[in-house]
Amino acid sequence: MTVRQQYFHSWGIAFFIVLVGIVPTLSAEPIMKGRVTPVQVPYEAPPKGQDLSAESVPQNTKSLTAEEAQRAEALLPLLEGAQEFWAMGEFVHLGEPSVPVLVKGLTMAGPRIRYNTIETISMLKAASAVPALAMAAKEPNEIPRVREHALRVAVRLDGAKVVDAIESMAHDQNSSIRKAAAFEARYVREKAVIPVLIGMIADEERFVAFSAVQSLWILTRHETEFHDWETSTKQDRQEWASEWLEWWNGQKDSFEMSDPKRPGRAR
Repeated sequence: MTVRQQYFHSWGIAFFIVLVGIVPTLSAEPIMKGRVTPVQVPYEAPPKGQDLSAESVPQNTKSLTAEEAQRAEALLPLLEGAQEFWAMGEFVHLGEPSVPVLVKGLTMAGPRIRYNTIETISMLKAASAVPALAMAAKEPNEIPRVREHALRVAVRLDGAKVVDAIESMAHDQNSSIRKAAAFEARYVREKAVIPVLIGMIADEERFVAFSAVQSLWILTRHETEFHDWETSTKQDRQEWASEWLEWWNGQKDSFEMSDPKRPGRAR
């Protein structure tokens, strides 16, 4: 008997023993009840996985050559579609020197391209793109999802350069844009956002006003009297805004930003 025949013969015997033990349990009136013999089936451990981790390719830090700049231009339309993730990866490989080309995607047709442009800038951690992101965030004809993402990324890259964008968005007709401005302002460590947020307390929408006051608590750590924001009217919020403004007028000259911490409860 060959080795191959012996192998299949031994497996056949093992299978038969297991089958003899299982079949009786399937019958209506099982025979040999309680005499099932456990059998150890040969086990072969799976091969150990290979270590696929590899050092990532470092970003380019040198100015783009003419050929690389042309290549970056050709990548822009690919930020939408089946190759969008590949195109984003190529921009990341080209590094921050590709930003002057990349930001052109913020004004291209197709919201997917514009959104992926912002996402690519975030991956690059390209602070040099913040002015372009701030412009996109303020653009009234842009869709809210893109504007909000542009502001979010810009704030995290260089919050000091987005105060103007937050102030502009605080007066936007779209309440979701105003809320985004109120929320993101809590990550901007600049005194100039304080009066902007105070002005937003009197917003028509309660959720916008509450986001603004939450940001104020985080930035200033100022303890205010308890107010019922859930049932508040615009008149109530105007009065509360006056309280904040009075406090700010007395503190703004000596005020210094504290460490950002989330407040424990609403007041």
